[in-house]
Amino acid sequence: MRWFKWIGILLVLPMGTRPQTNPPDRLNDSVLLDLVEKQTFEYFWDGAEPNSGMAAERIHTDNIYPENDQSTITTGGSGFGVMAIIAGIQRGYITRAQALARFNKIVRFLEKADRFHGAWPHWLNDTTGRVKPFGREDDGGDLVETCYLMEGLLCARQYFQDGNPEEKQLAASIDTLWRGVDFDWYRDGGQNVLFWHWSPSHGWKNNFPDHANNECLNHYVLAASSPKQPAPAAVYQEGWAQNGAINAISFYKNDTLHLHMQGDPPHGGPLFWSHYSYLGLDPRGLIDKYADYWRENRTQSLINYNWCVDNPKNFKGYGKENWGLTASYSVKGYAAHAPDEKNDLGVISPTAAISSLPYTPRQSMAAIRHWYEQLGGKIWGKYGFYDAFSEQASWYPKRYLAIDQGPAVAMIENYRSALLWKLLMSCPEVQDGLKKLGFESPWIKP
Repeated sequence: MRWFKWIGILLVLPMGTRPQTNPPDRLNDSVLLDLVEKQTFEYFWDGAEPNSGMAAERIHTDNIYPENDQSTITTGGSGFGVMAIIAGIQRGYITRAQALARFNKIVRFLEKADRFHGAWPHWLNDTTGRVKPFGREDDGGDLVETCYLMEGLLCARQYFQDGNPEEKQLAASIDTLWRGVDFDWYRDGGQNVLFWHWSPSHGWKNNFPDHANNECLNHYVLAASSPKQPAPAAVYQEGWAQNGAINAISFYKNDTLHLHMQGDPPHGGPLFWSHYSYLGLDPRGLIDKYADYWRENRTQSLINYNWCVDNPKNFKGYGKENWGLTASYSVKGYAAHAPDEKNDLGVISPTAAISSLPYTPRQSMAAIRHWYEQLGGKIWGKYGFYDAFSEQASWYPKRYLAIDQGPAVAMIENYRSALLWKLLMSCPEVQDGLKKLGFESPWIKP
C-alpha cells in the first residue's frame, strides 16, 4: 500500500524560530478551534518556500539535524496548502488580494516547472522548478501528488472564477494547468488501472498500480472528470474497485468497514485514508455500489478512537482525550500508524484527530483541548501542533510535515463552513466524473 513509499524517508529542514512555551488561558471551543486553524495555516503562509510560494516539504524547529532539505517543495502538500490559504481568506487571516497575489506566484511557477505528461513530480526544487527525485526511480511524474495539487487548484479556480479581471485570469490559468494532465498516459498502455509514477529515465519501472481503498480515490475521480484526457469508467471499476473485490468486511468490536483488500490493516488503515481525498470531495451523501463514504470514513475514525481508548498495548497517555493514529514522524523514522498490534507504535499524530473533526467532532475537540491545555509547549509551536509525539517514549520532536498540517486546516474549515467541499463539488467536471463512475451525491445535477 501507499504508505510504504514513505517508510525510511526522513529528511529535515531546521528552522530557527522557537515556538511559545505555554499556551494562553482556557479558551472556549470556537476560539480554540480558530487559534488552531490560524496557527496551522501559517505553515503555508509564513512558512512557504520563498521563490514559488508553495509548501515546504517539512519544517523542523528543533535544530537537531544539519539542514539538508531546503528549497524542497511538496506538490501534494502544496495542494493542501492552497486549500489552507482559501480557508485563510474565509477566516480573515489574509485578504483576498493577498491570496490572489500568492496564487498568481504559485501558478506562474507551476507553468514553468517540470511536468511529465502533465503530471508534476512529488518534489520540486523551489529555486529551479526542476524535479527533485523522491527516490532512485521516482524522478518523474507523480499522478497522486499531482491530483492533490489539482484538487486545491480547482478549489481556487472556483473561488475566483467570477471575480474581477485579474481573478478571472487566474482561474483561466488554473484551468489550462488542469487540462494539461494526461490521465490516459498514466494507464501504461491503456490498462484499466492508474499508475502512480512515470519516469523519463526509468519508464514504468516503479510499477506502482493503484488498487483498492486507500488515500487515492480523488485521483480516480479526477481522471474520470478530466475535460481533455479522461480515463473511462472501467479504470475505476477494474483498477480501484478490483471488479468488486474491494467490497469486503473488516471490523473492530461493533464497528464495521465495508472497503477492505487483502493485505490491508485488519481494523482500517491510517486515518489519512479518510482525509486526503476528502479535503475537496464531499463525503456527505457520497455513495456508490461499494460504500457510503461518509459512513465509511466516520467508522474508520471511530475505530481509531476506540482502539486508542481501549489501548490494548498499554501505551502511556492513550485515552479519550489523546488519540489519533496516521502516517507521520515516528520514534522509528516515518511510519503509517494504524489501530492494530503491528502498526500501533505508541505514537499519537495530532493531525489524525484534528482532520477527523467532521466525522468525530466531540472526540476530536476533546483531544484538541487536552493537547493544548495539558501538554502545551511540548507539542505546540509556531505552526500549531507538532507532527507527532509519544508519551510512552518521552518523545516530543518540534517538527512539521506539510502533508499533515494541510489536512488539519482544510478539515477544520470543512467542519466550520464546508467551504472546500462546496468549491470542489461545484466543478461541473467533477460532478460529471462522479456521475460517470456511478456515484450518488447531493451535488450531482440530474
